[in-house]
Amino acid sequence: KGKYRQVPHHDFSDSDSDEADDFISQQVRNQRQQMKEQDEGLEMLSQSADRLGMLSKNIHEELGHQNKLLDEMEEDLDTATTQLDFVTQKTRELIQRSGGKKNFLIIVGLTLVVIVLIILIIYT
Repeated sequence: KGKYRQVPHHDFSDSDSDEADDFISQQVRNQRQQMKEQDEGLEMLSQSADRLGMLSKNIHEELGHQNKLLDEMEEDLDTATTQLDFVTQKTRELIQRSGGKKNFLIIVGLTLVVIVLIILIIYT
């Protein structure tokens, strides 16, 4: 006889074939179930990403609005500071022209007395 010998032919019975088919079918079902679960997970992840995107857009818009308000407030504060400096300077000049702090306090005191007297005259 030669070097090669014939491989024995194995006759698969129907039960072996059915078991193999059942195993393959089960594996296919498992893979489909896993893919379905992965798809559901990806869908939830996609929805979460969409919500985060919308939330970040809203935060961006709100921050822009707040920055605008802060800029306006800063401008108003600068204007008020300038006006206060002007009033303070004018008050100092008035105190100096009126003869110093002592005379200024006398004028302020007399002005308050006059206001109180006017109120008393009106209500009596």
